[in-house]
Amino acid sequence: MPTVILLRHGRSSANVAGVLAGRSPGVELDETGRAQAEKVIARLDGVPLAAIVASPMTRCQQTVAPLAAARELTPITEPDLSEVDYGSWTGSELKALAKEPLWKIVQAHPSAAVFPEGEGLAAMQARAVAAIRKHDAAISAEHGPRAVWLACSHGDPIKSVLADALAVHLDNFQRIVVDTCSISVISYTPTRPFVGRVNDVGGDVASLIPPPEKGEEGEEKPSSEPSSEAVVGGNT
Repeated sequence: MPTVILLRHGRSSANVAGVLAGRSPGVELDETGRAQAEKVIARLDGVPLAAIVASPMTRCQQTVAPLAAARELTPITEPDLSEVDYGSWTGSELKALAKEPLWKIVQAHPSAAVFPEGEGLAAMQARAVAAIRKHDAAISAEHGPRAVWLACSHGDPIKSVLADALAVHLDNFQRIVVDTCSISVISYTPTRPFVGRVNDVGGDVASLIPPPEKGEEGEEKPSSEPSSEAVVGGNT
């Protein structure tokens, strides 16, 4: 199956203010966030992108806009990659929320956390993972099993998708760090996913460029399905 680059949106005004933005309208990238988004173009230079999928939230749409323009791609908006519906917590200061009894559950037992008048983190993980796998299958069918595509979402949804790929219970997903405009990489195969990057904010991405396969006489041939087998001893 294809390789997905999970891109968290750039820094927003809410990130700086220490506010739980959630699905609040009008939350945009700040100056640093816009600069981060522009840098994604050069960072992924040379990496072929079959598609760009993004959360409908403004900060995600703004993050992928420069890259989409540079690649002449129209981003696909995916509601199920949207931020968590934090319900009545939306728009509150994080320092105030930290005093709420639910905060401890969010930290230590997130699979049981359901936000007042909002959604549960378990439900969020289910819809985010389903959305990624849905687009991955569609892109594989259209562009082949070695295609590379990008999905732009939010911290908690990305962490939950990574937890699923790592076979880590949601109750441990808070151990995963996903910074603004970081990339994480997952390659799905018929039997299991392989996690290639987590919270990468500046590493070399040449390994994300699919190498051409060679036939018996050295000629290129169509890419085949990636192997589901792990390399014993590690990759070279």
